[in-house]
Amino acid sequence: MHTLAAFAAVPRLQRTLVVLAPGDDFLDRLGSPFSIATCGGATRAQTVLNGLGALAGLGAMENDWVLVHDAARCLITPAQITGLMDACEHDAVGGLLAHKLPDTLKREVNGRVATTLDRSDKWLAQTPQMFRLGLLQRALLQAGDQVTDESSAVEALDLAPRLVPGSAQNFKVTYPEDFALAEAVLRGRETSGMTDRSNG
Repeated sequence: MHTLAAFAAVPRLQRTLVVLAPGDDFLDRLGSPFSIATCGGATRAQTVLNGLGALAGLGAMENDWVLVHDAARCLITPAQITGLMDACEHDAVGGLLAHKLPDTLKREVNGRVATTLDRSDKWLAQTPQMFRLGLLQRALLQAGDQVTDESSAVEALDLAPRLVPGSAQNFKVTYPEDFALAEAVLRGRETSGMTDRSNG
């Protein structure tokens, strides 16, 4: 719901489609104002491809921009979404939010450090990722189910998506400890929002 609230606060978006697994009626019961398609696949690539087909069925055209976002990145902000749109709307390829790697990067062999890698050109891919619908469909169909994000599929077409600086707070809630961190960030934002309202 935090994820959807962030997208709802971006008036430039014409439609938000939530792709769910078949039989998932959670949002139906909430009376969600978003479009819903229960066409989720076995992999991320299948789910996104099915979602693009659903958007086309709703009238989206091949040249329309599409933003793909992980619902588990619940700390995304309207400003970050808008920043991605601003950076990519005139780009020939499209792009993605990403965060420059802050930590020293190690390569491992058998549980031991094999080497330290140069981190100066390394970024952590985030979402949303923004591409034109037709291009992304073609890329995913060609790349198959093994790609872990949309940018990888587009890169396989010998295209270079734009890296748009994101935020360390736009992390994917994956592990149990991530929930406590996400809750702390959300509470901090609520407190900051209350302070802003009281001051103005």
